[in-house]
Amino acid sequence: MSRRPSPESRPPTLEEVADAAGVSRATVSRVINAVPTVDPRIRAAVERAIAEIGYVPNLAARSLVTRSTNSIALVISEPDREYEAPFLNRVFTDPFFGRVTAGAQDVLRPRGIHLVIIPADPPAHHLVVRYLRQGHVDGVLLISSHSEDPIPRQLSDLTIPTVMSARPGYPVPLSHTDVDQRTGARLAVAHLRSLGRTRIGAVSGPLDTQAGHDRHDGFRTAAGPGAPYVEGDFTRAQAERVTHDLLAAHPDLDGLFVASDVMAEGVLATLHELGRRVPADIAVVGFDDSSAALACRPRLTTVRQPVEEMSAEMARLLLATIDDPSRLPRSVIFQPSLIIRDSA
Repeated sequence: MSRRPSPESRPPTLEEVADAAGVSRATVSRVINAVPTVDPRIRAAVERAIAEIGYVPNLAARSLVTRSTNSIALVISEPDREYEAPFLNRVFTDPFFGRVTAGAQDVLRPRGIHLVIIPADPPAHHLVVRYLRQGHVDGVLLISSHSEDPIPRQLSDLTIPTVMSARPGYPVPLSHTDVDQRTGARLAVAHLRSLGRTRIGAVSGPLDTQAGHDRHDGFRTAAGPGAPYVEGDFTRAQAERVTHDLLAAHPDLDGLFVASDVMAEGVLATLHELGRRVPADIAVVGFDDSSAALACRPRLTTVRQPVEEMSAEMARLLLATIDDPSRLPRSVIFQPSLIIRDSA
């Protein structure tokens, strides 16, 4: 003959919460599932009862009712390109990704929503899309830089709520946030000119990414279509090498726009190696205003994009889309600003 577990050996039940609050089991269920029509006084009584007896909702059962996982995926999609450092090394050492995570968490954590970070390098693209299609998360914050990345279209076709961290490379009905990249690059060149620099070059980001292309376009608009440049890949190691090439071809440069702070670290290392004083011989302006800018020596003058604010807005847009799937896509564009330090 089976015995009922003692109160000390089992968790409190929904029925016990209902008894303590003096309401029905169905009313407790509506409160737990955040049904908005519950009278505020009844909601308060149920919440007090939950706190007093220590009831913990069964999230698995709750998800069957609400069809919610209380999880959001932050998908970091990698282009099909050769890099020296492994993909995960770049993801977890680039300050940009940490800033995106922090901004999104500020919005999601107070609502009890977990952020699941999912790296998606090319061999795993189809596995990531399959995982998302199976309903393990309620929506996706997508960091996708490559212009031809198939993931935005796939998620859109599957009607998975998705918000992108930058303007997509092709027409796709997804919301996104971005900074005005072209204006940021123009700010950098204008500052170099204000310092009397007349021979200005650039270390651009990869031109097959939206950020790389738009920053380079802003540089060419401000510096002139014939201004010298080399193409980097947003990594320090590549920036060190291509800066050697740029200065070998154009040794008279007295100003440099570098399309990311991480690359600027490599540029400054190369300039030091070549005996070029910064900013006396050549002034340098970066882009991002990340922790890398403060790690540079001299400290880096840079264009600030408000990454934390941008990713917080991504999270808000995504939650609004999850709540109302018929909501039309939106783009929210932030303005950059120039942060003047010691390198220019």
